[in-house]
Amino acid sequence: MTEREAAPAAAPESRNLVVRIAAAAVLIPLAVAIAYAGGWLWTTLVALAAIGLFVEWLAIVGLAGATRVTVPGVAALAVAGLCFAIGRLDAALIALAVGFVAVVSIAPERRGWAAAGFLYAAAAEIASVLVRLDPVKGFAALMFVLLIVWVTDSGGYFAGRGIGGPKLWPRVSPKKTWAGAAGGLAASLAVAVGFAAFDLGRVGPLLMLSGALSVVSQLGDLFESAVKRRFGVKDSGHIVPGHGGLMDRLDGFVAAVVVAALFGLLRGGADGVGRGLMVW
Repeated sequence: MTEREAAPAAAPESRNLVVRIAAAAVLIPLAVAIAYAGGWLWTTLVALAAIGLFVEWLAIVGLAGATRVTVPGVAALAVAGLCFAIGRLDAALIALAVGFVAVVSIAPERRGWAAAGFLYAAAAEIASVLVRLDPVKGFAALMFVLLIVWVTDSGGYFAGRGIGGPKLWPRVSPKKTWAGAAGGLAASLAVAVGFAAFDLGRVGPLLMLSGALSVVSQLGDLFESAVKRRFGVKDSGHIVPGHGGLMDRLDGFVAAVVVAALFGLLRGGADGVGRGLMVW
């Protein structure tokens, strides 16, 4: 390929990178501010994101027009968000359970995929609320997960482009490389060191936790890519400029926050998930 032929191909990619950076520069501070505020602001954002994930999933698997599946699923996620906002975790779980039964019962076709999409969105909603719930350590725990996902994604992108090498899983994600995976993992370890430096945990356990969440984040990305490839879809949507849909942007976070919530739940209980993650 000559320089003249390569230039037009490189231009759209450069423009897309600029759009991605601009969108991130607006969305990341906004997300951090809402996460810091916590309370009903955070639960509202989480509920809206969960609804978006469910709707995009249905579109990917070919159920975008199945209104009788969409409505009960969206309603359950919204009611659960309201229950979370007023501190009724039990009622939120009941609402989600009822929504799951409704989705499974009503889905006219691809019932398993519809059920999986609702569970995916519901798990993201529950985990995101639980990690932030602790009034003392919740924000630090949530930022730990968010930062690991963000630096894993960025580190993987630049390491993959700069180093190249063997592909990670070419059949599912042709652009991802082993070098990118290693770069994302290395970047996540830097987050653990930074948190330890600010006395937010001991460096050893934080390194192990950050490494695990980085790997899980990358697996979540591959999982979403596999689902899209299964149905011949390139992007889950176009709601985020330069990033595609919500699933395209949140796939790694969903996987990481669910695992983080499970780990924190085991160590700190439902009211102390954040404390369970950050106190060693």
